[in-house]
Amino acid sequence: MQADKKKILRYLKTTKGQIEGIIKMVEQDRYCVDISTQVLAVQALLKKANNEVLRSHINNCVKEAFNEGNGEEKVEELINIFDKYYKI
Repeated sequence: MQADKKKILRYLKTTKGQIEGIIKMVEQDRYCVDISTQVLAVQALLKKANNEVLRSHINNCVKEAFNEGNGEEKVEELINIFDKYYKI
């Protein structure tokens, strides 16, 4: 993976901390809307991390595959990922 690893790791580590905070909020019976707000924040960070990974994949792996003459396989992989992404 040739992605911006520092950026992706920052998103994921922040997400990890937020999830730990959400667990504590649930254990402490905190207000539901506050918990939901934090869950949405985690989802947004995961989306950003995934976008960075996919951006790197397209800019590196997919381009390379097309240069080598087998880009159709990579396009199919992306279609499968987008199918999963939009089912959520």
